[in-house]
Amino acid sequence: MNNTNSRTYYYARVSSKEQNLDRQIAAFKALGATDRDIITDKESGKDLDRKGYQALKNAMLRSGDTLVIKSLDRLSRNKYDIHNELRYFKENGIRLKVIDLPTTMADLPEGQEWVFEMVNNILIEVLGTIAEQERETIKKRQFEGIAAAKLKGKKFGRPALSFPANWDSVYASWKSGEITAKTAMEQTNTKRTSFYKLVKMMENK
Repeated sequence: MNNTNSRTYYYARVSSKEQNLDRQIAAFKALGATDRDIITDKESGKDLDRKGYQALKNAMLRSGDTLVIKSLDRLSRNKYDIHNELRYFKENGIRLKVIDLPTTMADLPEGQEWVFEMVNNILIEVLGTIAEQERETIKKRQFEGIAAAKLKGKKFGRPALSFPANWDSVYASWKSGEITAKTAMEQTNTKRTSFYKLVKMMENK
């Protein structure tokens, strides 16, 4: 990562427009960041589909560059996503510095890059394990929740299609040509797909 053209970018995120980015930006400026190198988002960290972050990742960061963030959860709240991003940075020669993880901030002498590589690998491994455990826990809770709901008689899946109270009269008017299908749908409060399924059920009786 000794590319003389390499750049350092800084990424800050808060979850809503009401929150402010001042604390993160102040931490970046203490490291010498300029406004043009700071990319921000005011969006949830539930996934990576954020305008600023996607522009940073896909149009700005290059091999040899450094990305600085205040904490890992600024990348995402999802451990699986963080794990994948760390792996992406590693595979693409992008160094990630995390202010809240001082070990990642050290500028190592040439020949000692293996220390950073070791820290990076540990982060990837740990986060990958945590993400896997979280996924398994979520699956288990979902399974237990469904099982408990079934015991209480709750049914899953789409509710069975049933005929509206005024179906017979509206259907008769539609079949005789007195009203259009659109009007029949409005009168029975049904969508096009449901309407024609009900017609088929009626005619198959």
